[in-house]
Amino acid sequence: MAQNHYILTWQCPDKCGVLAKVTNRLYQMGTFINETSQYSDPYTDTFFSRIAFDDRNLNVSIDDFKDALSTLASELDMTYQLRNKEHFPNIVIAVSKDDHCLVSLLTKWKAGVLPVNIVAIVSNHRDCEALSNWHKIPFYYLPISKETKEAQEAELISIVNKYDTELLVLARYMQILSDDLCKKLHGHAINIHHSFLPSFKGARPYHQAHARGVKVIGATAHYVTADLDEGPIIVQEVKPINHTFTIEQMVHLGHDIEAAALSHAVKMHAEQRVCLNSEKTVILS
Repeated sequence: MAQNHYILTWQCPDKCGVLAKVTNRLYQMGTFINETSQYSDPYTDTFFSRIAFDDRNLNVSIDDFKDALSTLASELDMTYQLRNKEHFPNIVIAVSKDDHCLVSLLTKWKAGVLPVNIVAIVSNHRDCEALSNWHKIPFYYLPISKETKEAQEAELISIVNKYDTELLVLARYMQILSDDLCKKLHGHAINIHHSFLPSFKGARPYHQAHARGVKVIGATAHYVTADLDEGPIIVQEVKPINHTFTIEQMVHLGHDIEAAALSHAVKMHAEQRVCLNSEKTVILS
């Protein structure tokens, strides 16, 4: 009989024995644990864990398993996410004109190495429409102006809800989301910033970096918050440069770094390896 594989990611106030209580309960129900990772944060007194298991020896129904897990969560003041590993999360990608991050995501998705379902692409420009159509992914053109921003974001959130979206990926979507939309998407929207945050925030970061004579350039994938370019960081990638690099060369190298960082961040989120921990993240490898 084919096995079902599951991922359980959870966190709770850190106390002696919390990991033992969870794993013992899983053992009692016959789960076969394949992979574990955990972290105890001494600054927030929070315990984080990711457990991958299969049901080859499960002695209860999956519904009874979920009920038992819910009861345990109440006992430990635990928040958690349980998902069948084969049930990939739905993602919507937002993009403007530059397509290098979008191309990377689509290529990895089509190759089967990005465990997501790309269900739609939205854009305030039509530059990526042909690419979307080639991949047979629904494309939504949502032009935006200062006067139409509220209505445009209402359309965007409607698309997100329509496809039961787990994650909105801002793949060089050159628009600042409203505070209200950021709150609605808390922990469910990832942005790529073409800089090694927290340095050189805002517009034209490569120009800022060039002016300061930096010796490395990078890109930062982070969760979106109302504070521009200051959300919890998931992935950072860097490459060394020197004084001979022009702004144009920095931009071209930066495109590769941005695409790699964003794809890596989306993959880790989809695999439930990222936990929010106040203003930062815990990565459970």
